[in-house]
Amino acid sequence: MSVAEFIGDEVSAAGFRLCGIDVHITDGSDVIALIQQARERASLVLVSSSAVQDLNSADLDALLADIEPPVLVVPDVRGRHEVPDIVPRVHQQLGMLE
Repeated sequence: MSVAEFIGDEVSAAGFRLCGIDVHITDGSDVIALIQQARERASLVLVSSSAVQDLNSADLDALLADIEPPVLVVPDVRGRHEVPDIVPRVHQQLGMLE
């Protein structure tokens, strides 16, 4: 089992590869399948924000809600896409009013 795997664009993946993380390059069409495969192999799955842009919110929420292994969305190196805001989801899970 690998410690961590990164899924995203080639430029962002270069930095993760230099850190020794297994990387998978995607064009966005096979993100769900790559994430599911990475979850079977790694104890942490990192996905670039550009890779999750085409996912519907229900799929993204389901992936992020699972805790074993954690799936985290990280900013892409070019800063083209924002990372999803998790504050409302955390407030909801903790039963906090906004």
